[in-house]
Amino acid sequence: MRWADRLVAARRRGFVGRAAELSRFRALLSDPDEPRVVYVHGPGGVGKTALLHQFAWLAEQAGRRRVWLDGREVQPDAETVAGLLGSLEDDLVLLVDQVEGLDRLLREEVLPCLADGSVVVLAGRDRPSAAWRADPGWRELVEVMPLANLAEDEGVKLLLDRGVAADDCGPALAFTRGHPLALALVADVAAQRRFSVAEAPEVVGALLRGLVDSVPSPQHRLALEGSALVLNVTEPLLAALLDQPEAGDLFEWLRGLSVMEPGLRGLFLHDLVRDVLATELRWRDPAAHAALHGRAAAYYRDQFDRADPQARMELLLDFVYLHRDRSVLGPFLGAVTGGLDSRRLWASAPHPEEWPLLRDWVARHEGAGSAALFDHWHSRQPEATSVVRDGQGRPAGFYVLLRVEQADTADGTADPALRGLPRDLGPGEHATFVRFWLERDAYQQVGEVQTFLALQLSRTYLSSPGLAWTFLAFADPGFWADGCAYLDYHRIGTADFTVAGRTYGVYGHNWGTVPPLAWLSLLAQREDPAAAPALDRGQFAQAVKDALRGLGHAEGLRDSPLLDTGLVPGGLGDSERVAALREAIADAAAELEASPRDRRAFRALHHTYLRPAATQQAAADLLDLPMSTFRRHLAEGIARLTDLLWQRARPGSA
Repeated sequence: MRWADRLVAARRRGFVGRAAELSRFRALLSDPDEPRVVYVHGPGGVGKTALLHQFAWLAEQAGRRRVWLDGREVQPDAETVAGLLGSLEDDLVLLVDQVEGLDRLLREEVLPCLADGSVVVLAGRDRPSAAWRADPGWRELVEVMPLANLAEDEGVKLLLDRGVAADDCGPALAFTRGHPLALALVADVAAQRRFSVAEAPEVVGALLRGLVDSVPSPQHRLALEGSALVLNVTEPLLAALLDQPEAGDLFEWLRGLSVMEPGLRGLFLHDLVRDVLATELRWRDPAAHAALHGRAAAYYRDQFDRADPQARMELLLDFVYLHRDRSVLGPFLGAVTGGLDSRRLWASAPHPEEWPLLRDWVARHEGAGSAALFDHWHSRQPEATSVVRDGQGRPAGFYVLLRVEQADTADGTADPALRGLPRDLGPGEHATFVRFWLERDAYQQVGEVQTFLALQLSRTYLSSPGLAWTFLAFADPGFWADGCAYLDYHRIGTADFTVAGRTYGVYGHNWGTVPPLAWLSLLAQREDPAAAPALDRGQFAQAVKDALRGLGHAEGLRDSPLLDTGLVPGGLGDSERVAALREAIADAAAELEASPRDRRAFRALHHTYLRPAATQQAAADLLDLPMSTFRRHLAEGIARLTDLLWQRARPGSA
């Protein structure tokens, strides 16, 4: 017997009730004239996943090919889902749990391709969206199956089957009102001590506290709390969370809890239990919460370095989920899992008839010269263009994401935007350039489309193996300076370009220097108020300029606000603090010098502040540069030095 057979048998023995739902599903399997899609919905803990497992067993008994998808673990694109489904020609039974992140993709791109005899079961917390109900076609094919709590006799049977004394069943059932998860928690607690519900004011919260208080040891409790912080827990991850060589016994204990479900990538806690445990741990023991959080992050980083591309994408999802309570990463969780795509905005390739419309937008916002360059890239890399669509599928904006390494000399001659980009790519590496991006009416202003674009592009960056550089062009680069700095994108002055008299600024991120997990760590860290320097970004930039002017004077740094940032360790005397600040500036300057793309900016900075010439004109003469060019290089050097120091000023960024 396989493990899978044992799991199915255990689920069959432990399943209670839902006779009407099971009978209805048998009818759907046997009658091709019945609806083809069953949409199961109900609140958390009501038993949707358990019911889907029973549907899967019935499908197997009927000789049907079954495919199970979990919306939390599947990438929301048609190619990935189609690969998991395999052949679309036979009459399969597709069961999708946690459908929310895949809703639009399934409805519009995947399900229409299935063979006529296929049966699909979708499960989520909410009733089907208006898109299912308003479409006459889907309205005829979909049957909605709401799940409520168990009936009284079903609840009593569940409790008795799990070892609860008959005398305790009545009060427990009255307290839980037949909620399956609450009943399962009662059974877990009652297996360890007599359960009393007389004083409990909240169902799940009280039961959960009873369960946690009854765990066999502090290590068991820590294992349960650690699993509440992560998306899925495996045995190696659990060992890392507990900082011990192995955790086999504890993993088996977790596997046996009714609040745990086995998934494709490990065990996962029920959402209600997860939320209560994580919140309570953060409040009760912040140090333990931080330690578990840090060990999980370190484990993901270590695994990421050795993982293949698909595993890396899964680890990125794990890492973002770990930081789900940080608001700056909340949208990225939606972007990685596809949550945003299933709501108001989504992206797809342009339809053939939409190209003239996109060109008109470029001409309206940037002029005829840019429109001609849009035509050039349409012919050279048509796959680079993606259209952002509203809820009705109408174009609301678009972006053009070029593959820089695929551009040739003729492309560089045609488009000045390519001429100043860094090209230091190693074997197997590539670079992307967001050459055009805009919203239909607001162009490049902050708004819903712009936010969606940023998240959509971030998902692309995070899931692209071998990506070394990302570049973005801005019509108003100064406006975006602080936002780009926050996201660790740095101005590349040598890459600025001019089209028809209008100059565009270019920002870039080096994924070799700050790879995806380090980048996500940086974003999470910047959301923590305790991790931010006392100065805001503008004040910090001014303090750097003042410190550069003071480098040549013995007391020039004595009153620098930079002394009170993370650039200077605590516990030092006044002279030691000044020396530490000088060293921090020198280290950042050395990093500039070591970077080929920053070397010209470094030289201007060096001859002005670090080893200054008598005047700026003398410095320009040393470098054999016109004064205007020298000043541009100097401004770039100050900006890059400020970026590096700003990153280092944040605790833990080293």
